[in-house]
Amino acid sequence: MKCDRRYLSATCAMLALFASGCSKPPTETSEAKKDVTAQKPSGYRIYVTCETSGELAIIDSNTMAVASTVKLGKRPRGVHASADGSTIYVALSGSPPEGPGVDESKLPPPDKSADGIAVFDVNSNKVSRVLQGGSDPENFDVSADGKTLYVSNEDASGISFIDIAAGKVTKTIPTGEEPEGVKVTPDGKRVFSTSEGDGTISVINADAARLEKTFKVGHRPRNIVFTPDGKRGYVNAENDAAVILFDAVKNEKLQPISLGKPGQVKPMGLALSKDAAKLYVTTGRGGQVVVVDTATNKPVSSLEVGKRPWGIAVSPDGKTLFTANGPSNDVTVIDLATQNLVKKIGVPGGPWGVVAVEQQ
Repeated sequence: MKCDRRYLSATCAMLALFASGCSKPPTETSEAKKDVTAQKPSGYRIYVTCETSGELAIIDSNTMAVASTVKLGKRPRGVHASADGSTIYVALSGSPPEGPGVDESKLPPPDKSADGIAVFDVNSNKVSRVLQGGSDPENFDVSADGKTLYVSNEDASGISFIDIAAGKVTKTIPTGEEPEGVKVTPDGKRVFSTSEGDGTISVINADAARLEKTFKVGHRPRNIVFTPDGKRGYVNAENDAAVILFDAVKNEKLQPISLGKPGQVKPMGLALSKDAAKLYVTTGRGGQVVVVDTATNKPVSSLEVGKRPWGIAVSPDGKTLFTANGPSNDVTVIDLATQNLVKKIGVPGGPWGVVAVEQQ
């Protein structure tokens, strides 16, 4: 029987492979491993401050459910993220809750040791430290360079400058009575602060830490948003049931936008759509979000969301709206394309503020 040379050649080739150790199954290349390692978790997270329980609730956008809660301290309210999303800042206050008309003499004394700004580290999922925040911090904003917090101190009638690295108050600028909403202009050069008691906005030069101007806007202004070019802004006037359009260059009131009947509708939180074509306004006891067309500055629709919606945020992709509804202990999820309520997420502890942040 003759041997087929082709058979012998093939056999020899196989033996050579075994001898060289190449008979092992193929393994994943290092490049492929790098690709897998480099993949980031999809979606984003929604951070909700819970005023009565003293916690931060963290919602996963993939499941639209609370993934975890973290203890922060007394009365967490205002909440903002760092530019890179790695840090969540939360205002804490040891002052007892006091609504309009409350007799302050009957309230317990404030616990000033509880005042501060909690620094929540996203990667470790815990509070890394608490910064000085001035007296009774309620709301704030982050400077353009991420080095300073501008904090409203309601009972001290001023805006405190907080050096984040040092963790200390460097200066406090006197403003109107009961400052609340704080917003940095898109160019980072000025800080606008509302004063509930005076019905005014105070304009502060951020670099010089100096008050430039104060102007009237309406009764009990709360929060501010700016158009992307920074030329105009909106502020809610709670007791007027209106949102006020103002000139952010000349620093003067332009026109009120009525949202309903005073006393029944109480505008609270403000958020702009990603393209700035729509302004979304929570209405407190009105239980709704009113949608304002920013081209015409007129209300175009309203959405039922829950009891006393306060905090409001738009998702990073601009597709979803969230409202924090304190008395009903939930967060409402709205699809902005259809303006339909998608879900209510149970969040115990009096939800107050909300921010949606891309995962890192």
